[in-house]
Amino acid sequence: MKIAIPEKKKKVYEMEMPIRWGDLDAMGHLNNTSYFRYFETARIDWLYTLGQVPGPAKEGIVIVNAFCNFYKQIEYPGTVRLKMYASDPARTTFETWVTMERSDDAGVIYAAGGATTMWVDFPRQKAIELPDWLRELVTA
Repeated sequence: MKIAIPEKKKKVYEMEMPIRWGDLDAMGHLNNTSYFRYFETARIDWLYTLGQVPGPAKEGIVIVNAFCNFYKQIEYPGTVRLKMYASDPARTTFETWVTMERSDDAGVIYAAGGATTMWVDFPRQKAIELPDWLRELVTA
């Protein structure tokens, strides 16, 4: 099943990161599971830029589902550019979307994925309403 990234979304973050040798599969391509780790890195780096360092004694995000559409194989060596978007804030959740392209092949999407992201009070292990500042930030 291919899930489409919506046209109505808001770009919230962009970063580059090196393709790591240890993330390759036996065929010399970026392993499918690694794409999710790269998407996770973009989400966590974004939170750090917002001053929202994840920790078990705070509030923060958890992922309640995730997907990835693979369009082109990524091979080592190189660098990938991850562009992160957000949309559709609800009471406790919002959607995050990430596109991945090679830095040396700008504009060509190699993979795209997303996740439903929930705001949680970690000590209570309970979903809570999105803070107003976050709701405003992720509204497309």
